[in-house]
Order: sequence, then C-alpha cells, then structure tokens
Amino acid sequence: MIVIGFGVAGAWAAIAAHDAGLGDVAVVSKVHPLRSHSVAAQGGIAAALGNVALADGSSDSWESHVADTLKSGQGLGDPQVVERVCREAPEIIFAYEHMGCHFSRLADGRIAQRPFGGHAAPRAVYAADRTGLVLLHTLYEQALARGIRFYEELVVLRLAGGDEGCEGVLALELGTGRVVGLRSPRTVLATGGHARAWSIHTNTLTNTGDGLAMALRRGAAAVDLEMLQFHPTGLYPSGVLLSEACRGEGGHLVNADDERFMARYAPDKMELAPRDVVTRAEHAEIEAGRGVGDAKEALWLDLRHLGPARIRAALPEVQRLTKSLVGFDPAIDRLPIRPTAHYAMGGLAVDIEGHVLTPGGAPIRGLFAAGECACSGMHGANRLGANSLLEGSVLGRSTGRIAAGEAPALGERARFDDQARSLAEEIDARRGRKGPSPWSLLERLGATMTRWCGVARDGAGLREGLAEVQRLRAEAAISAPVDAEAAFNYELVATYEAENLTLVAEATIRAALAREESRGAHVRRDHPARDPKHDRRVAAFLEGDGQVTISSMPLRRERP
Repeated sequence: MIVIGFGVAGAWAAIAAHDAGLGDVAVVSKVHPLRSHSVAAQGGIAAALGNVALADGSSDSWESHVADTLKSGQGLGDPQVVERVCREAPEIIFAYEHMGCHFSRLADGRIAQRPFGGHAAPRAVYAADRTGLVLLHTLYEQALARGIRFYEELVVLRLAGGDEGCEGVLALELGTGRVVGLRSPRTVLATGGHARAWSIHTNTLTNTGDGLAMALRRGAAAVDLEMLQFHPTGLYPSGVLLSEACRGEGGHLVNADDERFMARYAPDKMELAPRDVVTRAEHAEIEAGRGVGDAKEALWLDLRHLGPARIRAALPEVQRLTKSLVGFDPAIDRLPIRPTAHYAMGGLAVDIEGHVLTPGGAPIRGLFAAGECACSGMHGANRLGANSLLEGSVLGRSTGRIAAGEAPALGERARFDDQARSLAEEIDARRGRKGPSPWSLLERLGATMTRWCGVARDGAGLREGLAEVQRLRAEAAISAPVDAEAAFNYELVATYEAENLTLVAEATIRAALAREESRGAHVRRDHPARDPKHDRRVAAFLEGDGQVTISSMPLRRERP
C-alpha cells in the first residue's frame, strides 16, 4: 500500500494497515515526515474524556461532542461520520498515550483538557501548544518501529492507472530529478489542505492541493470547497497561526477602542464562540474602522492578564513565535492579529470507509483519502477547533484498515511503464522551454483569492476572481523553470504545484458562486441568509477537456 503524506491521517493509515497484516506499506512525502503540516497544529485534539468538570458539576460526554460538532457544521455535517469520530475519540487519545505521547497533565496526573471555541466542555487534550508536533513525533517512532518504508523528498505528480482505477503513483525524485514509479493496488491520499491558495494563510508552503488536483484528474469529485475556514487569530501581517489555545486559556480580543468587541456578537460565548462567528466579528470590526495599526487592518489579542508563568507553561510556542516574528512578548505586549486562511472543510468526496468517489457516488477502485484533503462530512460548514487532529487520527486509522483488506487486481505493467515514460518526457520538455514563472503565478493567485474569495464574498467579486484564476490556470499549464538542473529543482516542482493550486482555486470559486447563501465559513454579502434549498453538497469535477464543472451531491442525514 502507498500512503501519500505523513500528517496524522497518513501516519495512522500506514500504521493501521501494517497492524491489520499488510506487510508492504510505503509512505511517500514531499518533505521529511516530521516536517509534515500536522506539526503546526498547536492547541489540542478533542475528546470527551470528562477530566475537567463543568460548572454545574456534570461531566462531558461523546453525545455532547456530537451535538456541538453538528451544530457548528450548520446542516452540512454527516451524523454517521460525526458519531463515529466522537465516540472513538477517547480511545484514540488512550492509543496515543499508550504509544508514549506526552500530554499535558492535571495536578492529579490525569490528561489535561482546556476549553475551545464552540465546545460545551473543556474537551481539548493538549501538549502545551505543540500538540500536533508531539502527536506526529509519536507516530513517526511507531512507524519506524514497524519497519514502514519512507520515500522522502519524492514529489508525486500523477496517479497512475486506467479508467478502472488507481494503480500507484508517478513521482519526481528531488535528489536526482528522475521519475520514480511506485505500483500498488491501494493508494491513500493524505496530502493535506490547500490554504496556500490565499496570500495570507497559516499553511506550510507545501500545501498546494496536490492530492486533490491529481484525484480530480482521475475522475474524482470534490465537495464543499467553498467552505474554507479563516482562523480568527493569524499574526499580523504574516497570517502565521496563533493557536486557539490563546483564547481557550482566557485571551481577550480587543479593538481600537480597547473594547472586548465579542460582547456585541456572541455575548454568551465571547472569544470562545465558534471560529466562523469570531472571524466574521473581526471582519466587521475592521470594516467599521475599529481596526488597529497604521492601516487599521488588525485587532489586538491580549494575553497579558494571564501572567508570564501561565504563558510560559501553556503557550510557549506562541510566545516564541511572536517574539521572533514581530518582536512582541505576549506577557508584556498585546499581539496584532487578523483572520487568516487556515483549513479546508471541503475536499475529495469520500464515503465513511475512505473510498474516493466519482460525481455519481461510485468509488474509484484502489483510491482512498483521509485528513484535510478529504471531505468526510465531519466538519460541515465550520470546523470546531481541535476536531481536525481528531478526524485525521480516527478516520486515518479506519481508512488504513479498510484499504488493507482490499486488493483489487492491477492492470498490465506495460501501461504503468508507458505512463512513467510519458511523464519523464513531459518533464524534460518543460525544462527546455520558456514560459511564465511559477513563483509569480503562485503570488498572483494568492492575491486574487485573498481579494475576491476571502472572509466575505459576493457574486460580482467571485466572477472577477474566476476570470483571473482561469487566466492563471492557462499560464500554469505552460509555465516552465528557468533552472534547467535535474537535482533539487524546486522551480520545476513549483510549476506542477501552480497547476494543482490554480485548478483547486478555480473549483473553489465556482463552488462559492454556486452556493448562493451564507452558511458557516461561506459568507455571501449578496445572499446574507441561510437558504434550505442549499442543504446539499456543492460538487466540482473535471470534464474530459479539463473544464471544471459544478453539480451537487446529496447529504446523508441518518445516524447509524
């Protein structure tokens, strides 16, 4: 089995497949596995352990976790998926603990938990504010102990196979520049999100929608792409993530008038309202002229009242980041923040077993997906904080188990070899021609998406953005590297990343145009109300000529 990507979803898929008896499991990664984007997850992983009592003395429950998740999803969540993930959450936490994961602890030695926005209880299990890093280091140790093979700095460019399914991957080996083919009847995509399509984002530069784009070209459907979450606390001006743990620990959001403005928008929850509510409130404050800084484009995140000791213990990564990036110490200074593109609720259409689906709902043989590149229905229109590491862990594990139990037949080897040769010839031709710079294309794409497909959108702006993204996509198809070297040609890699990201961006804007309502993370100024006729998934897929087409797929409403 081939797993593309080694965030928590890919790691669990590989480990679970091995433990299910599959002896030959390989992980392919653009970067060293411990540089996968899951290490950037700071604040926690949600589970109803009930280790911190509620104000009324009651304890948390998985049923409450389900209710909070479905409420936040605003009608687009899949109850069957949500119930499975929330019920298995405590088990996955204990699995991590038994692997040796070092979670933060309460005074009595139990696993610590803290509040997160939209959760009815302190439910976020954490390791200071380096939770994703600690989880991934633990999983990497486990994968090495099992003898799982890693192919690092191997950039997957194509999914191989015919009309009947996926039969492996074709990749560029960074160190040599040669094309490498890995053939397998089972391929799991765990390639992460695509927020790098926006110029202000929290994502690693390698999150360029590769798995999503490659699967679209193999006949898959992508759903809910318009549901891109903007995190409320991106450090100004870069957009680098400041964890929701800042607000979970008691941080305040303040405008230019020194007012805790969330009292106007969510007086009961204040800063711990769901992310879509807080982000819209921040956007409204900035548009009303109550922003801070010379351009009035930011707001303040105030942690000073927490005290230096608590900040050092609970938010050391935030303190390190803000000191190094903007020279501010949260124990002394207020921190400038603004909304930043963060997380894709939408992605490849998958069933509850992780099979990637066509627009008609049929599985693509041999192709699976888990984590942020997939849309399982866990998050609906708005993800709750700490539910992403949870979904990636639970569904990554189950997808690995399912994939291990399936062994579709492979086609003729000659076809695979022909596809590898064709890709090598394409790369050689690309190196030798002149074309638009991929770096320039990615920069222009970011500016376009930030301007026209940001926190608040409207039809006229989206159409402007679509026209520009289509121009960029056409240029990306003929982009070429100035650097002709074979080894470590990152400019060549960027040409394929630009192709992938412009495709995903076009699908995103078309989906945003099709959803003529406001719901969760998708805000249309020209359609400000939620509309029941849009209780459906907006689906994007490619026609034979490469044209992005929009249709719809039904929601699943029943619980198991």
